[in-house]
Amino acid sequence: MSDDSTPRLALPLLRPGQAQKEITHNEALALLDLTVQANVLAVGVATPPAAPVPGGAWIVGTAPTGDWAGQAQRLAGWTTSGWRFVAPYEGMTVWSIADAQPARFAGDGWTLGVLAGSRVAIGGVDVVGARRAAIANPIGGTVVDNQARASITAILATLRGHGLIGT
Repeated sequence: MSDDSTPRLALPLLRPGQAQKEITHNEALALLDLTVQANVLAVGVATPPAAPVPGGAWIVGTAPTGDWAGQAQRLAGWTTSGWRFVAPYEGMTVWSIADAQPARFAGDGWTLGVLAGSRVAIGGVDVVGARRAAIANPIGGTVVDNQARASITAILATLRGHGLIGT
């Protein structure tokens, strides 16, 4: 890492005695504008748009072309001064306008629409927690109610299908 930029977003830093500090400052502001509360028009795009509008941003695909060549997986934003690129970091999350879902960078790529957590709470009440143990389908008993048994089996299949209980 250079002493000339920040460690995470590579924002340019001002240096003592630097001439034209406004250029460095404006570049840092342009990069902040791209990354703070980031949203993108699309995820995994290989070719830059023909007529981008300032403020538009995209997540570059894995095999970019044109002005995006060499910028795979980066956040690309169009400004009045041209393209700006930000390298993603572990956990970086942006909102994809086209998909109406979050995209998160982890490992070596972007994942679209996957939310990870240990529980879901609504109004302070846990409604979904850790996965529970498997529950067997109903069998046996002294009185067999086929309709009830079919309903219980369907409920269990749905819970298994959603991953809420084991199989």
